[in-house]
Amino acid sequence: MYNTDYFNLPGTVLSDLLALFCLIIILRGEIMVPIHQRGKQGSLLPGRLSRLVLLLQTFTAWCNSHLRKAGTQIENIDEDFRDGLKLMLLLEVISGERLPKPERGKMRVHKINNVNKALDFIASKGVKLVSIGAEEIVDGNAKMTLGMIWTIILRFAIQDISVEETSAKEGLLLWCQRKTAPYKNVNVQNFHISWKDGLAFNALIHRHRPELIEYDKLRKDDPVTNLNNAFEVAEKYLDIPKMLDAEDIVGTLRPDEKAIMTYVSCFYHAFSGAQKAETAANRICKVLAVNQENEHLMEDYERLASDLLEWIRRTIPWLEDRVPQKTIQEMQQKLEDFRDYRRVHKPPKVQEKCQLEINFNTLQTKLRLSNRPAFMPSEGKMVSDINNGWQHLEQAEKGYEEWLLNEIRRLERLDHLAEKFRQKASIHEAWTDGTVPPAPSFRCTHTLPALLAQDVAFQHVPGPRVGLTPCELDYYDSHNVNTRCQKICDQWDALGSLTHSRREALEKTEKQLETIDQLHLEYAKRAAPFNNWMESAMEDLQDMFIVHTIEEIEGLISAHDQFKSTLPDADREREAILAIHKEAQRIAESNHIKLSGSNPYTTVTPQIINSKWEKVQQLVPKRDHALLEEQSKQQSNEHLRRQFSSQANVVGPWIQNKMEEIGRISIEMNGTLEDQLSHLKQYERSIVDYKPNLDLLEQQHQLIQEALIFDNKHTNYTMEHIRVGWEQLLTTIARTINEVENQILTRDAKGISQEQMQEFRASFNHFDKDHGGALGPEEFKACLISLGYDVENDRQKQTGSMDSDDFRALLISTGYSLGDAEFNRIMSVVDPNHSGLVTFQAFIDFMSRETTDTDTADQVIASFKVLAGDKNFITAEELRRELPPDQAEYCIARMAPYQGPDAIPGALDYKSFSTALYGESDL
Repeated sequence: MYNTDYFNLPGTVLSDLLALFCLIIILRGEIMVPIHQRGKQGSLLPGRLSRLVLLLQTFTAWCNSHLRKAGTQIENIDEDFRDGLKLMLLLEVISGERLPKPERGKMRVHKINNVNKALDFIASKGVKLVSIGAEEIVDGNAKMTLGMIWTIILRFAIQDISVEETSAKEGLLLWCQRKTAPYKNVNVQNFHISWKDGLAFNALIHRHRPELIEYDKLRKDDPVTNLNNAFEVAEKYLDIPKMLDAEDIVGTLRPDEKAIMTYVSCFYHAFSGAQKAETAANRICKVLAVNQENEHLMEDYERLASDLLEWIRRTIPWLEDRVPQKTIQEMQQKLEDFRDYRRVHKPPKVQEKCQLEINFNTLQTKLRLSNRPAFMPSEGKMVSDINNGWQHLEQAEKGYEEWLLNEIRRLERLDHLAEKFRQKASIHEAWTDGTVPPAPSFRCTHTLPALLAQDVAFQHVPGPRVGLTPCELDYYDSHNVNTRCQKICDQWDALGSLTHSRREALEKTEKQLETIDQLHLEYAKRAAPFNNWMESAMEDLQDMFIVHTIEEIEGLISAHDQFKSTLPDADREREAILAIHKEAQRIAESNHIKLSGSNPYTTVTPQIINSKWEKVQQLVPKRDHALLEEQSKQQSNEHLRRQFSSQANVVGPWIQNKMEEIGRISIEMNGTLEDQLSHLKQYERSIVDYKPNLDLLEQQHQLIQEALIFDNKHTNYTMEHIRVGWEQLLTTIARTINEVENQILTRDAKGISQEQMQEFRASFNHFDKDHGGALGPEEFKACLISLGYDVENDRQKQTGSMDSDDFRALLISTGYSLGDAEFNRIMSVVDPNHSGLVTFQAFIDFMSRETTDTDTADQVIASFKVLAGDKNFITAEELRRELPPDQAEYCIARMAPYQGPDAIPGALDYKSFSTALYGESDL
């Protein structure tokens, strides 16, 4: 309530009456005093009158600042309000409300009725009017008129000013003090002398519009310049009319408090309007910042998903390519390429996949918290699509490594068999080239059997028939005939004697040849198997071998040692065979028997036996060296196996234990969320610090692969198992941290207490039987029931569970309508990816959805309306003036043209834009 008897000013009654009288004279124009002389030293007016003139000027300017909005103004404050018309108009302008229809008559009763309507309206706003009646206003009572205007100013310009629950006057003063506190030479303690030097007015303007005032150039000793600067700037740029006169303020010892308050309140309202616009702009900026951040996250997700899916698409055909190379070196190069893929190319993609899932979960959480619709990635880029592609990749990867190892084994065996074939082929070719029998010769037919046959035939040839000689016939030349006949007979006898000797010699030679033949036969019988043994030995000594374990090479060494133990016996056999050959040679030489050729029973000559024996002797130490070398290699391989297994048997269980610990941590989650987050990040750092152990294992595995070691009986862990486990460990801890971070976002946004969060966690963990971090639809239902959605149900008591019909009945009884469509709707909220699983984050979002305190589309529309000056549209110029450049351009690029009947060129539709931000329409 306000006491309008303000003009009972301190001092004597006489001075008050004098001041009022002078004021009335001035108002009626009976005394003309130049404005520049009012209040100055030597002025015709006393100090009290000077203050009243200042007050009159201020009130008039204040009223005109509002009446101008209605297209009118006043000249004399006591005259122009007498009919009540402009008074009612003033009240409508400043209140924004409609008053009763005024009466247009010129009679006194019409004027009184209009003024009464105005005074009734003022009284309806809680203002107690003391000693102010309609008649006084109609009669032009200046004191009552000024008192009424002050009452209006107090009610509509100052009453709503309140800072920290102070009164209107105190609130306005406190506002001024806070705004001017940083400025030198300004100390606002009241609404009179604190404003005389003009610096306080300039400080107020500079604080809100620093571009309008060069404050550092102002001087405290030049108050008129300071005041005029502030008044002119306020009138030109802030639409605050000039209500005060600089000379009047400076020339008055104590400027009028009401005048200063009235003028300062205009600054408050001007800047509070700017504050309102600033608040609206801040809300819009906040909303746009959230939307821009979400769009950035969406774009990042789409880009990362596209890149990852493209990499998967390119990589799978390479892993599925099963065209074998021809050499083991080429396959080993493929294995090296695969090793680079696993160690260099894939790990960053694992991190990208993990980060992609984290970004997706964080984005969905932020969208839910900011009252935005869930993000639906482009077709084929859902998290489930990426997981399916990744599974296909890992299947192809596993098959590829297995194929590489099998191919390397196959090529190794083929190389071994090829080398073995080449060695045997060389041996057989050499044997064939040296053992082709010569063609039989028919020039020498006098063999021993032939000779014996001839001798037998010769013995059966009849001797000369002497009785038929010519001597007996009395032949003339019988002497000569007989002589020749005798000679023939003598020759025949000699031939017979020679034939007998020859036969004896032939029979003796035959016996010697039979001995030699027996020796040859004996030689052949023993030389052939010995030769075969040597050939087999040479083949074995040169045989390629493939071993993979120390036991296999030790078996070969043992067999080789057994072979070497037979060499002395073999050497004795060789010497015995050679002795047989030497005996046959001796018999032939001693009896001057010239043998027709080599041993007819064999092509294995002593030279061949000695050559092969010498070859065997040379191959034995070579075989020793090869076996020892392979033994050293297998010992090295065994060392590599044991070295890898020793490390793998530590790293593998460590990873398994960490996975189990993370599972327990995510289930237990003791302490505040911040404590849990800190603990998890420390845990993550400890995991990352363990990476050198994995790098060491990778180095050991590379040595194993380079050594073509394919199995390891000392451990059940393969490098692939370790890699997969490590990737899962990093992904799991990152996901767990992200879940807690999202829970903190949700808690802070929705006001969930720590006790509620723990209750939600306990219920969720209870139904998460497999500790997988997600609930199936039925588990989700049961979890909801455990949190208070409970009814008496006999079957539930008996079985401990509910079927879907019971569950729906249960939720319906507690306010939920859960038909199939409704439950599917809830599942679509908690499981937007349709994975069939409900994560804990989605669960707490559902449980706290009704407590969310977020901005809405209506609030954003209201903020845009403030910036648009209550218009149904906004212009690009207004957006650029009120918002930061990037956000202004963001709105301009996305706002549709406004199509309403009041549209102007370039009008933009901020309503459809606002609803689109919240998924209520298409952007």
